[in-house]
Amino acid sequence: MPTPASDPSPKVVALRPDREVLTRQRLPYFVGISGETAGSRGLSMHMVVIPPGGVAAPHRHRGYETAIYVLEGRVETRFGPGLRERVVSSAGEFLFIPPDVPHQAFNLSDTDPARAIVARNDPAEQENVVPYDPAEDPRAGSG
Repeated sequence: MPTPASDPSPKVVALRPDREVLTRQRLPYFVGISGETAGSRGLSMHMVVIPPGGVAAPHRHRGYETAIYVLEGRVETRFGPGLRERVVSSAGEFLFIPPDVPHQAFNLSDTDPARAIVARNDPAEQENVVPYDPAEDPRAGSG
């Protein structure tokens, strides 16, 4: 794919997600903007759905930032060494996760899905999702 600098007429791309994919975080994503879908060179943006009572696999994003806007539901995000810190995000709220911060999202409802738009400054972000095991983090300490 030509880069914007070499292409005299960069293209505007409109997309409607046509299928969901299961991510390394073990959550369904509806793929939106990425290097693969739109030729993006510096960002990705998708919709994630956390099923009722669902939880993401603990993970971190190697070298890139994540911004989340909650569309529906309430999500608890555990983060930091040992996933000991917590924040709850509700519909209409934003959440920022710096690069390499371990985190795990939990849908607080047992009956309704939670939906959010997720943007990252990596056009191929799934390649840099790293599993995280709190028990193996020496920074987590004990008690």
